[in-house]
Amino acid sequence: MPKGRKSAPRDPSKKPSAAVGSERTSGDGSATGKKRAPKRRPRALRRQVAALPFRRTGNDSVEVLIMTSRETRRFVIPKGWPMKKRRKNEAAAIEAFEEAGVRGTIGKKPLGRYTYWKRLKETFTLVRVVVYPLEVVESLEDWPERDERLVSWLKPADAALLVDEPGLAKIIREVG
Repeated sequence: MPKGRKSAPRDPSKKPSAAVGSERTSGDGSATGKKRAPKRRPRALRRQVAALPFRRTGNDSVEVLIMTSRETRRFVIPKGWPMKKRRKNEAAAIEAFEEAGVRGTIGKKPLGRYTYWKRLKETFTLVRVVVYPLEVVESLEDWPERDERLVSWLKPADAALLVDEPGLAKIIREVG
């Protein structure tokens, strides 16, 4: 608008038009009428290792072990943070012993990976979990977290229904 000119008064019965570049859009760019969430610096993806304990039963079928988490009591598999001076699969086998009381032969290659949101104090962080197969040869009567968890052996299809994470459910189903 040229200097010295004033714009016409705005009609209060009409909504103001949005300025170019200020459209309200969703993350995919479509107009939604909602403000776009402010951009946040992405945090580094945290990493964990897990074991999927399994055992062979009669008729060439397989059972997998799932257990409850200590705090939320959700069904999960043994997992934890990587350990210094340990291979990832070795750390996963140690977690299986501590959390579920099982020992066996841990695979060198992962079955797969999945992500989930982990509660850390008052925040959540996105965690990527690498899952290794653990063929169980010994189930112990006593282990470090025995009194804190419930352990169940189930058919893979049944176990997959009980876990919350879709990526983990897919890995479990593929074992069967």
